[in-house]
Amino acid sequence: MKKNIWAKTVLFLSLMGPGIITAFADNDAGGIATYAAAGAKYGYALLFTMLISTVCLVVAQEMSARTGAVTGKGLADLIREHYGVKWTLFAMLVLLIANVGTTASEFSGIATSFEIFGLSRYISVPLAAIVIWLLVLKGNYAKTEKFFLILCLTFFSYVISGIMVHPTWSEVFKASVTPTFSWNAEFLLMAIGVIGTTITPWGQFYVQASVVEKGINAADYTYTRWDVIIGSFFTWLIAFFIITATAATLYVNGITIETAGDAALALKPVAGQYASLLFSFGLLGASTLAAFILPLSTAYAICEAFGFEHGVSKSYKEAPVFFGFYAFMIISGVTIVLWPGLSLYKIMLTSQVINGILLPPILVFMMLIAGNKSLLGKYANSRLYNIMAWIFTIALIILTLLLVVSTIMPSFFSPVF
Repeated sequence: MKKNIWAKTVLFLSLMGPGIITAFADNDAGGIATYAAAGAKYGYALLFTMLISTVCLVVAQEMSARTGAVTGKGLADLIREHYGVKWTLFAMLVLLIANVGTTASEFSGIATSFEIFGLSRYISVPLAAIVIWLLVLKGNYAKTEKFFLILCLTFFSYVISGIMVHPTWSEVFKASVTPTFSWNAEFLLMAIGVIGTTITPWGQFYVQASVVEKGINAADYTYTRWDVIIGSFFTWLIAFFIITATAATLYVNGITIETAGDAALALKPVAGQYASLLFSFGLLGASTLAAFILPLSTAYAICEAFGFEHGVSKSYKEAPVFFGFYAFMIISGVTIVLWPGLSLYKIMLTSQVINGILLPPILVFMMLIAGNKSLLGKYANSRLYNIMAWIFTIALIILTLLLVVSTIMPSFFSPVF
């Protein structure tokens, strides 16, 4: 019995990665900024909303990972095969534009964190870009995945900083399981933002592509399902401590923020230097991981969609388009961050809007593919799972569209609320 448990544990450890890495990367610079702003403005009120969004994340990531394991194909590849070139072209064009902006926000997070530590962005960002490019170009999937998993450990600095500020734990746990709702327009927008930043189009493309490249098949999928669930749990845990840390310090002192960098700097006078430095270190790790994953997700998706060779384990000669797109994304992100006078906050908002436009059709494609019995056989969504998943999908689409409209037209909710 013990040998059997040990063998299963070893097998899980060998197969884990796609779900955990994708889930951690979802807590990128923009996500951290959203969670920190939520805690600073509304205290613990949005902790329950974060719990709901994590359940939605499990459903979405599980379907993508299962589809990749059973079909051996990426999401973009399946969209092209089943829904044609026009839809694929639309999805890839919007994904490319959105991911350029989001990649820029990740390099902005790297710049901000290094500036807090006293290093200019004109030094830190180019150096980070070179390291990110070389590690993928010179490595293979197994090596880069191990490095990504190491970067995931940096997120636990948020757990430590959340504990260091000594919140009132009884209030925290009560808020985590108690639904809080307000018809206040700003509260609704923040709640939508918390949900919207957790589930991203690029995340669905990446988790499925990485399952395929790792060589996970249907027989091993049980372990990958746990990989997805555990990853989503850690997404919730990190967001939980970010909201808790800012609620227990900034909210009680009436300090509001816009960016993750603002949060790190604002923590220093109210929570101490070490809490601020830990928060900054977490931002650096989160931004670096996402700066790897966003360009990779884009390169995977575009190459799958149009039939180009792709994969981290390929050489540059074998997959020039894949590595070319990877380089293009990194160079674009760095250029935007270092361009004088550009508002990085507005770039982040714009990429959020574009992601919001892309997410509804991607979710619908995922649902249709995951429920296709002729494609997935016994691994297709069951009737009960399908009903539950469609409810989550429709709710996410409505919330995402509201977020897009409210970002483009800030006064949209005013006449109603």
